[in-house]
Amino acid sequence: MFWLLGLIWGSSFIYMKMASELISPSQIVLLRVLFGLLPIALYAHAMGALKWTHARHLGHFLVMAVIGTIAYYYGFARGSALLLSGVAGALSGLTPILSFLLALLILREEKVSATRMAGIAIGFLGVLAIARPFNEDIATTNLEGVFFNMIGSAGVGASFVYAKKYLMPLGIPASALITYQLGLSLLILGVAIDLDGIGNIWSDVYVAAGLVLGLGVVGTGVAYIIYYFIIDRLGAVSAASAAYIPPVVALAIGVVLVGENVDQWEYAGAALILAGVILVNRKTAASGTSQRDLPTPDEGIHLDSRVEPGNPRRN
Repeated sequence: MFWLLGLIWGSSFIYMKMASELISPSQIVLLRVLFGLLPIALYAHAMGALKWTHARHLGHFLVMAVIGTIAYYYGFARGSALLLSGVAGALSGLTPILSFLLALLILREEKVSATRMAGIAIGFLGVLAIARPFNEDIATTNLEGVFFNMIGSAGVGASFVYAKKYLMPLGIPASALITYQLGLSLLILGVAIDLDGIGNIWSDVYVAAGLVLGLGVVGTGVAYIIYYFIIDRLGAVSAASAAYIPPVVALAIGVVLVGENVDQWEYAGAALILAGVILVNRKTAASGTSQRDLPTPDEGIHLDSRVEPGNPRRN
């Protein structure tokens, strides 16, 4: 399940790249949320996780919808439209690094060390290697694509931090939280975006299948279910470390299966980002335990509504 999740997340970038040839990034997000909501909502309903009493936390769900779904998905969709899919996937490795920085600034609970700061510096060197602002021939497209990918990474990173600070104490099942988050996102997107031309996605059966099944049903709905299943079985640290896999998978798909012309700068940038993530999440010598800097919404938010906070099985 762990490796399957990494494969699902990593393959999402090629689906976004293909769909961007037919519809706009915002329309990609709308369809992704729509078809991703269906399986997770059915799962939440089957588990009895949806409660009317959760409505009093609507404000928190709305914030999560904006930063953890709309900004996250739109940033990656727009970035994938501007960059090679493998390069866009490689840049997604910034998520743990940006999550650590946000947690450091907002939660003030994370420990700063020379190793971690070196990891941040190395990760951003990787971004510069991909963006190459010094190369006028590619700088405009690359810089814009990198910017939107960083918006996506910052969005999901900010959602982790927000969930840790405000949603942890609520004990809301994860499947319910994601259902509310995606549902509100769908309402916002349905009102805000221009739907003109969205039907173009159905002109290519393979692209449509990639968006609906690969990006929506599997890449969003099923991926969330697997993610929280792993959390429930292996813990948050193991689940969060699945973030190492998508950049490698996305780059491999782009180069081997699609034949994207990734150059040495982009390979080097991907390697530097991965090295930075490893350093940021490195175990401390003193405790021998992982000082995880990627806060996840599972802490206090459980997979199954029948698992209550403080249950020994969770401990």
